[in-house]
Amino acid sequence: MAQVTATAEKTVPAPVEAVIAAVADYATTRPKILTEQYTDYAVLSGGQGDGTSATWKLHATKKRTRHVKAEVTQPTPETVVEKDANSSMVTTWRVVPAGEGASQVSITTTWNGAGGIGGFFEKTFAPKGLARIYDGVLENLRKAV
Repeated sequence: MAQVTATAEKTVPAPVEAVIAAVADYATTRPKILTEQYTDYAVLSGGQGDGTSATWKLHATKKRTRHVKAEVTQPTPETVVEKDANSSMVTTWRVVPAGEGASQVSITTTWNGAGGIGGFFEKTFAPKGLARIYDGVLENLRKAV
């Protein structure tokens, strides 16, 4: 099993504090920034940052859907981590300064990929597909803040 990683990033014209608050807001902001690849979104507990539990279905392709149950931690003020209780998937959001009144936001997801030929295709194509989905989420975040 090889580890698979997908990453996307975007500059958002808002201060770090405002952006990380939006990223960590699972109750109000998160449902607004998710793209059509996300369905059945619900907050199970919490709703703001550390200690939040949320669930959704991520439709990576028309035939590939992952049911995510994310447990959220905030190990640093500029980082939000979502650990999927249903798989090895971990998604890390980082927000850092990017000049006057702007922030650089990155989303990085890692998981243990399949072995064999299926794993080869997963490692080759899944990161690009997930990055495209994240590009849409980041664009929606830019508009929301």
